[in-house]
Amino acid sequence: MCGIVGYIGNREAYPVILNGLKRLEYRGYDSAGIALYDGSDIQLCKTQGKVSDLEAKVEKSITSKGSLGIGHTRWATHGVPNDVNSHPHYSNSGDLVIIHNGIIENYGSIKKELINRGYTFTSDTDTEVLVNLIEEIKKQEDVKLGKAVQIALNQVVGAYAIALFDRNKPDEIVVAKLGSPLAIGIGEDEFFVASDASPFIEFTNNAIYLKDEEMAIIRRGREVKVRNIKGDKLVAPYIQELQLNLEQIEKGGYDHFMLKEINEQPSVIKDTYRGRLLADQGIIKLGGLEDYISKFTNADRIIIVACGTSWHAGLVAEYIFEDLVRIPVEVEYASEFRYRNPIITEKDVVIAISQSGETADTLAAIKLAKEKGAFVYGICNVVGSTISRETHSGTYTHAGPEIGVASTKAFTTQITVLTMIALRLAKVKGTVSQSDYMLHLRELEMIPSKVEKALQEEDNIIQIAEIFKAAKNFLYLGRGYNFPVALEGALKLKEISYIHAEGYPAAEMKHGPIALIDEQMPVVVIAINSNHYEKVVSNIQEIKSRKGKIIAVVTEGDTVVKEMADYIMEVPATPEALTPLVTTIPLQLLSYHIAVMLGRDVDQPRNLAKSVTVE
Repeated sequence: MCGIVGYIGNREAYPVILNGLKRLEYRGYDSAGIALYDGSDIQLCKTQGKVSDLEAKVEKSITSKGSLGIGHTRWATHGVPNDVNSHPHYSNSGDLVIIHNGIIENYGSIKKELINRGYTFTSDTDTEVLVNLIEEIKKQEDVKLGKAVQIALNQVVGAYAIALFDRNKPDEIVVAKLGSPLAIGIGEDEFFVASDASPFIEFTNNAIYLKDEEMAIIRRGREVKVRNIKGDKLVAPYIQELQLNLEQIEKGGYDHFMLKEINEQPSVIKDTYRGRLLADQGIIKLGGLEDYISKFTNADRIIIVACGTSWHAGLVAEYIFEDLVRIPVEVEYASEFRYRNPIITEKDVVIAISQSGETADTLAAIKLAKEKGAFVYGICNVVGSTISRETHSGTYTHAGPEIGVASTKAFTTQITVLTMIALRLAKVKGTVSQSDYMLHLRELEMIPSKVEKALQEEDNIIQIAEIFKAAKNFLYLGRGYNFPVALEGALKLKEISYIHAEGYPAAEMKHGPIALIDEQMPVVVIAINSNHYEKVVSNIQEIKSRKGKIIAVVTEGDTVVKEMADYIMEVPATPEALTPLVTTIPLQLLSYHIAVMLGRDVDQPRNLAKSVTVE
């Protein structure tokens, strides 16, 4: 959500910042802006719309571009999306220029005080309030910019990642973080600032990830000085070597990142279990788990907290853990969990799941769980993210950068990690037989090849998408392990095609949704061979008797449902606990192709952000 880019060095700042903003478009935004400084004049340009709109405007309006600059993609919070509310923002004097991700919750009271002191405001944003607060403190306290930023941030309530500079200090950028991610790229006599490493990966492999309540003063040709905002202590920054490469954040010949990421799933699932799963030897070993196995095996229950697609992965895990490990599991929306005064004890294990590792509600849930004494285990994709630092231990999914806003490979790699954890714990507890344990290990190792086979249904799925692209509503049904897959399939369709869709447990159809079924209603039914197969067949018969159109996900070789359904999408036979890893594939492809046929912006759907770092 929102994107920050900054540069200070010897090269021209504009192309670095513009390309960086394009790399951050996946985060979701509605306007963009840039400020460039050549040591004499600040050139500022911003606009509602896309980065391409900003680029066209810059070419017409900016002449002197300089070697210091900051850029921003904004997702509107305070103030509607328009040119005025876009970032960057000036202070009243015109000396300070700021970009900001996050929300300043007490901006209203600060704004009133500043107005009383003679300040005026051109935008409706909390960000313009913050930059003027910094200016007022700098003036009243007679302090340097870095100190003024520190004092100001101790007065605000909320979340932020900021970057700003002073026209009177052309060799310095000040940055700070609380709740929103911020990385500093360390080059040869040059520095980069960004919400993640993608904007500067071709320039350097070294980065500092600021921790919450840390700020940094970045001076041209000098070291970066990192300081704790609250305690005013200098912090020795940890420079991390990035594993990211340029190829991972480019489309690689695909029309969209989403399609690339759907097709990457065989390889990234393999990357997720590589070195952790040795099926022939009957071994699963997860580094972050081994020292804490007793925390799980002695737990009264496991609480899973997540949002969106990660919450659906958590629902799959509930089935796996209770089935294989025999530990009670509760799956909570992090946004609700953090506010409802939940009962948590030291005997609970909390698993927090997030692709980005920066989801605001999930981070707040982690903080609450730790305060209550629970052991907190994180599952995320981004190395060095806040969740990886705030949890007691955890596991990375190794999915690689996921640029498409609608998560695909994040979902399957999260389920892969959760399955490995469940199997490891089941082995320790003795809640699964040796034969079943070995079967699941071997089958998990075969999942990449089964996903490859499921992907081969794409041509068939394109034909189905063509038939149903004009539908106004979809119903998705699944039972057992595949009920969460039905929810996820409906979410994908909603996210990128803007078609209304709902996921239900198949047995719940008779408790309301059946009233919606007629000849215009496509119903996607996950009807694979499982313990629920006969029940699902009965549900399909009920739909058919009401003239509903059946699109069925079936196991290869199925004949019963094939005769009943209007259209089928086949997946390879798989043990039931692992079926979500293959049944989700045709649903991802169906959503993708319907959205493309409708002309939707698949990678950047309207109103959505990749990482929700504010409430």
